[in-house]
Order: sequence, then C-alpha cells, then structure tokens
Amino acid sequence: MQLTKETLSQIAVKPGLEIPDLKLFELPEKVLQFGTGVLLRGLPDYFIDKANKKGIFNGRVVIVKSTDSDSSAFDTQNGLYTVCVRGVENGKVIEENIINASVSRVLSANSEWKRILECAHNLEMKVIISNTTEVGIQLSDDNINDEPPASFPGKLLAFLLERFKAFNGSAASGMVIVPTELITDNGSKLESIVLELAHRNDLDFKFIEWLETHNTFCNSLVDRIVPGKPAAAELKKTEEALGYTDELLTNSEVFRLWAIEGNEKTKETLSFYQADDAVVITPDITLFKELKLRLLNGTHSFNCGVAFLSGFKITRDAVTDKTFSVFAKNLMHKEIANAIPFEIDKKVKEEFANNVFERFCNPFIDHQWISITVQYTSKMKMRNVPLIERHYEQNETPPMYMATGFAGFLLFMKAIKSVNGKFYGEKDGIEYEIKDDAAEYFYKAWQNRSATELANEVLQDEALWGTDLTAFPGFLSAVQEQLQNMINNGVLETIAQLETKNVTA
Repeated sequence: MQLTKETLSQIAVKPGLEIPDLKLFELPEKVLQFGTGVLLRGLPDYFIDKANKKGIFNGRVVIVKSTDSDSSAFDTQNGLYTVCVRGVENGKVIEENIINASVSRVLSANSEWKRILECAHNLEMKVIISNTTEVGIQLSDDNINDEPPASFPGKLLAFLLERFKAFNGSAASGMVIVPTELITDNGSKLESIVLELAHRNDLDFKFIEWLETHNTFCNSLVDRIVPGKPAAAELKKTEEALGYTDELLTNSEVFRLWAIEGNEKTKETLSFYQADDAVVITPDITLFKELKLRLLNGTHSFNCGVAFLSGFKITRDAVTDKTFSVFAKNLMHKEIANAIPFEIDKKVKEEFANNVFERFCNPFIDHQWISITVQYTSKMKMRNVPLIERHYEQNETPPMYMATGFAGFLLFMKAIKSVNGKFYGEKDGIEYEIKDDAAEYFYKAWQNRSATELANEVLQDEALWGTDLTAFPGFLSAVQEQLQNMINNGVLETIAQLETKNVTA
C-alpha cells in the first residue's frame, strides 16, 4: 500500500507513528519554497507541519523545483512523505515516524512558470523559503521577463514584481523571505542581489521602494543532519514496520535548529516558531552561528583527518572509541569552547558541545569522515584559524589538541599520486581521493620535503591562511612534533600519548 491521502485511513495506528488529520489538506497555501531537497523537507517543512498539527500556523507549502527532476512521487502521494527521526536525546533513544502533510503541490519553474506567478496573487502567501545550494545565491545578468528567469534571485525578483503589481504595492502584500543556504548572511546577500537585478532590469522606483520597505529578507542558520532515503534493505524494513510504501521517506537526526534574524513583526508572519523551541527568531543570530561554526563544524574539521587516519570510517565509531572520545571531548571543552571569538555563556557552550558529541554518537546515522574532508583546506581556514588566533589572545602556550588536529590535516593532505587531475592519499595500502581545491598545492608541497619542512612551509603561507601561523608561539613546533609522531607511531597512538602528557588548555 502506497502512502496517499486516500490510504491514510488504512494505515494502522501504532506507537511512534504520527498520522495527519485530513483537515490539514484544507489549509490555505502560505509558503512558496524554492527547492525540493531533503534538508527543506526535514527541517523547515517539518516545523511547519508540526505547527499545523497544533493549530498554530495553519498554512501549506507550494514547492518550486528549478530542474526537470521527476516530482511524480509528490503528485502520486498528494505531497505526503514520512520523516523518520532517529537518534539519541539526553541519553534516550528516539525513534519517531511522522507523516508530513505540509506540502500542497510541486510546480516546475521550467514548465509551470505562469502557475508559480499566480501564487503571487494569493494574499495569504506571505513566506518564501529557499535552499538552492550555496551556488544559487549569486548575481547573474538575468532578464526577469524570461519564463522563467535563469537564476534563483531572478525568479524571486520576478515573483515579487508580480506580487507588487497584483496588490498595487500595498504594505500588506510584502513578504518574509528566509533563505537557508549555508552561506554567511544569506538573507542580506540575497537581498543585495535582488536589488541589483532590479536596477539592472530598469524596474520602476516605486517597486524598488516597495521591495526595500515592505519585504523582509532574514539571515538564517539551519542545523540538522537529514541523510534522506535510507539504503534499500533499511527502507524495506522500515516500510514493512510502517505498513505502507513511501517513495519520499526521509531519515533525520533528532537534533534540529533553525535560527532566524527577525523582529516581532517577523514572528507574527513566521508563527510556526511557536510549535518548537528549536525555531529561534531573534534580532541577532551570531551566537548560533558561532556555536555551530566552531563547536560542530570546527570540531569536525579538526577531527576528520585524525579520525580517518586512525582507521575510523564513520563519526560514531570514532567518538565511541575510548581513546578518541577523550581526545574529541577535550578538544571541544578545553580548547574550542574557550576560543570561540564571541562572548557566550560557559553553560551554553558546554550544553551545545554535549549535544554535538551526542549527535556524533547517533547509532542510526552513518556520517562518513571522508565526506567531511571535502574542501578540507578552506574549512580549516574559515572555521579553525580564527580559533587558533583567539586561543593566543588568551594564552601563551600552544593549543595541543588543535595542533594535533592540524597535524592530522597535513598528513591527510599528503597525496602520493595524481591521475587526470585527481589526487590520492594512502592509508594502510588503500588509496583515498583528496577532494580539495588545494590538493595540487599540497601534492607539490610534500615533494622532497620532510614532515618538519612541510609544516614550516605550509604554516607560514599567508596566502593560504590569511595569516602566518608560525608567528604564534610554539604552534609550529607542536604541529611538527605531532605530525612526526603520527608518521612514526601511528595517529591513534599519537592521540593516546597526548593524554599521558597531562595536556591543559
């Protein structure tokens, strides 16, 4: 039996399964969403569905797909899909299966553009959400009279222009736009691009005034691991337990966060925030950005090379290992938490760090360390160099856990060969691909240099890091020592020895 509106009544009620009421299908369309991806379905649409079921937001989502990808599953299943929440929260295993009824329909920008513009005439539709990947929020010479315009900002501008015309530029017709693309100040950047496109297309100044005055572009931060559809064997097992098949079934971790910059007026429009404390609307989301960027992403980046070269394939295996777990915890609590370049209450940092560790241990999600190493160099620069700088503002001694993570990074980036522009490292006789824009740089840097020479050469490269890392007292020697230890004794053994040295931050 396939999941559809008609088969909902035939699905057996059982613990851990949430079945929507048919009345939800009667709710008006209030959200236009650019993107069909699992992150949107597992986070924003998850919150909207949760609010609808509590009688709070009372609005459904129209999805715009920009590619010609098949969306027949949405049509066949009346927009329904299951979110399977799996993980650990406060030490308790969570397994929930939620049939989401937030999606009203899916429209193709390429073939149904006029129907999308018709949505602009719906006064109740006051929210726009997007996740078009980081590449989506970029300026291009778009003609907004095209059907459709090529870029996402172009499509958004055309939609807003249609809305301006439909309601004669009334204040009430303004919209709240919340991009979720993982770039800094995503809302502000999107707004600047849309305004620039408006000028390039010679649009009326009255429209531009309405655009700036009555529409709100919100910076936002999303945080949830949503792997999507499980592997075939697991999917079959899950569907058998549920009693129905679902082509859109999506796995998700328990942890969730959507931080949105906005005021009280923004809250009125995004009223779904009331359904879950994990939706935070506040005038400044810097705190959440720093916590995620440093304690989650930064920990990932300091750990991934070390963990992979220690022989661990997935995050769970590493952080449940006695030796590695001590290293990871000390890295977070002793060094990273203290070096976040933003004033945050100690208890808040500790709680977030504990949540991060619990997420790493999730028994239901296989998060590959090798996947986290993609664009390793840029991640180290953006996430972790500021932590090293901040550490030295407070301390004169080197951060040994960070230095060890940096040494692991250098060793991971040691390519042994290049084939057709791709670079490969080696671990225990098995090759792995180094997917990094700086892979060629490191391939050449490692040639005819000792580990000590390599570390000195790379750390002082200001073009690579934006600063000379050898200028920080003791950092170079700490990295050199740990890198040589990893080569001589093994990576996991080096981590174990670190703890016997009674390291303190």
